[in-house]
Amino acid sequence: MRRFTEGFYGYVVALCVCLAGAGLFLLAAPQGREAHIPRRDYSITVANFGHSVPYAVWAPRQDPQDWVPNSNRIAKGENGAQVLYLGYATAKLQHAMFAQSNEQPAAGFASRMANSDKAVGTQQVGGVTWEQRYREDKNQRTLVRFLPDVTLVITGTADWPELAQLASVLQERPKD
Repeated sequence: MRRFTEGFYGYVVALCVCLAGAGLFLLAAPQGREAHIPRRDYSITVANFGHSVPYAVWAPRQDPQDWVPNSNRIAKGENGAQVLYLGYATAKLQHAMFAQSNEQPAAGFASRMANSDKAVGTQQVGGVTWEQRYREDKNQRTLVRFLPDVTLVITGTADWPELAQLASVLQERPKD
């Protein structure tokens, strides 16, 4: 027995025991084959935002099909304005974010969210015109809608049809 615990043979035996243990661990450990995207409910965040701002809030009436809401927050914008952010993983596993604020100047808010101040066109979604912006080096597309009391921004790596899909489910919620 001593020759299996010393020298070269001891090393080989210890190595085999370790490899066998690692193999058993790999066989017994659960292995996910799909990416898991955590789902985050944003209803309370939207309600809290609605209570903290003096205008009616916009939010999705429902999530686009096969999209996963994965982030939401309220943050301070420029000049003390509140900003609502809702993030999504799209059906094509790209990122899309909806943001809204009454920050002034509205063009500054939109440019900051889009990482660009240049419009590249417009897009009609449900009879409403949205301004398109594109930042090639970040592969970032943005739809912007300027309203009298709030600016709506939808941005991300999602393609134009996916961004339009999110724009199509937005609705104004009455002020409480």
